[in-house]
Amino acid sequence: MLAYSVIGAQDLDRCCAFYDSLLELVDGKQLMGLDRIKFYGTDAGGAMLAICTPADGQSQSCGNGQMIAIPGGSTEGVDALYNKALQLGASDAGAPVQALPFFYGGYVRDLEGNKIGFVHLTPA
Repeated sequence: MLAYSVIGAQDLDRCCAFYDSLLELVDGKQLMGLDRIKFYGTDAGGAMLAICTPADGQSQSCGNGQMIAIPGGSTEGVDALYNKALQLGASDAGAPVQALPFFYGGYVRDLEGNKIGFVHLTPA
């Protein structure tokens, strides 16, 4: 259902270094890229996360209420992504917790302030 989702970056090289390192924990890698946009995923046919500088040349800004969620594969995977993001310079936006019987998640803001969730969902 989802082809890709895009988040903005002011400093594309800095953000790509962050996501290159972070997404390798979930076998994600940069699949393709142009001068102002880079696409990350696990395979060319699956959903992707794109990082780009704004097409209009204006400053990047974060949308209030917008967030990208990355599956951790397990509670340990969520913890690893959360901790790695903090090591890479992200800021805490909510430590991992079992919020509901079927939902374990933690949150950070990346180097540009975009909110990223790391989640593990189990059948209710």
